Amino acid sequence: MQLPEQPVAGQPDPAIRRNADQLMAAINEIQVEEATSYRDDTPLPAVGLTPPVPQPGPPPMSQWAIDSSGVLKGLSVASLPVGVAVWLVGQVDPLTLGIILGSPTAVALAVARLVAKVKDANRDAQPVVQHYHGPVTHDERTINADARGVWARTSNNL
Repeated sequence: MQLPEQPVAGQPDPAIRRNADQLMAAINEIQVEEATSYRDDTPLPAVGLTPPVPQPGPPPMSQWAIDSSGVLKGLSVASLPVGVAVWLVGQVDPLTLGIILGSPTAVALAVARLVAKVKDANRDAQPVVQHYHGPVTHDERTINADARGVWARTSNNL
């Protein structure tokens, strides 16, 4: 038996439909009335009237750094053909590829370090020149201290 206040079986409740319609009407009204973004086209205030001028002092990068970065960029382009060749040859063993491509790099780095060490070894040491004005006293003492244990206290008594 169907009660009069109950909806027909399988049919939506009119109260639920009415509430849903009210909610959708409220959402549509909000979307129409209120903008969700705003663009402010007023010009920004200027900090000062003077134009920018070059600042004194060294530039942010030295000329050597600029030159070497250009060389590094140029040399990095040389790795592109190697990468394309590796991509084309999809069946290469990674260990073998690492050994083949890593060996020349390791040798080049070792040779560069060797050349740098040879240059440093061949460079003459700077002469030590000490100028003293007034009486000079040379005092040479030898102190033998023995400190043992977890908490060691050393007192150098002359």
